[in-house]
Amino acid sequence: MQTSERPDTPCIAVCSTGMGDDICKGCQRTMLEVAHWVMLSEEKKERIWLRLEQYWADQGKTPPWLKRGK
Repeated sequence: MQTSERPDTPCIAVCSTGMGDDICKGCQRTMLEVAHWVMLSEEKKERIWLRLEQYWADQGKTPPWLKRGK
């Protein structure tokens, strides 16, 4: 995926980490990734983006952040 297609964050505003989940049911980031996203280096964010994009591809689904506003 082109990085230009990515929003600032994979968050889709249905975070379940605040309810005790270790992995967000909305974007699939870990609780720590969600909590520290704004402080992460671009390199760390890129690794997370790549992992998330692979996760959604493996599921045969469109990443949820690409569905926002549709």
